[in-house]
Amino acid sequence: MRVGIGYDVHRLVRGRPLILGGIPIPFKRGLAGHSDADVLLHAMIDALLGAAGLGSIGQHFPPSDPRFRGVSSLWLLEQTRGLLTQRGWRVVNLDSTILAEAPLLAPYLPRMKVQIATHLQVPLEALNLKATTGERLGFIGRGQGIAAAAVALIAPRARR
Repeated sequence: MRVGIGYDVHRLVRGRPLILGGIPIPFKRGLAGHSDADVLLHAMIDALLGAAGLGSIGQHFPPSDPRFRGVSSLWLLEQTRGLLTQRGWRVVNLDSTILAEAPLLAPYLPRMKVQIATHLQVPLEALNLKATTGERLGFIGRGQGIAAAAVALIAPRARR
């Protein structure tokens, strides 16, 4: 078995939708980024790639590449699952935390979990999602951005 960690952060800006865990969240601002800037999925992708020893999201889906401009992070997650599968790995579990002062995310976590499980092709029990605030401290507490952290456990796929 192998463990990987991931972390991502993006600034909140006007004029963009807020996408977290693959779902739109009603809010007056969204996250700035080359893709849809879904910090939760980006942290998960980095955790999965790290566990498999495959580098980082920026190596596989560089922000300098116009093919990834505005792309859905759910698609990036599926591509990452494919990379792991090709190399003989399966996802055992993912544990993640979103850090945001606003909006309140708890009501959206179950929908995020279903989206992520569907795109990773894992049971719901393999995922754990949490959200917390910055207690009004730092850039998160001031509402300037949102961050996410993830830990992934992967194991070799069963041979048939």
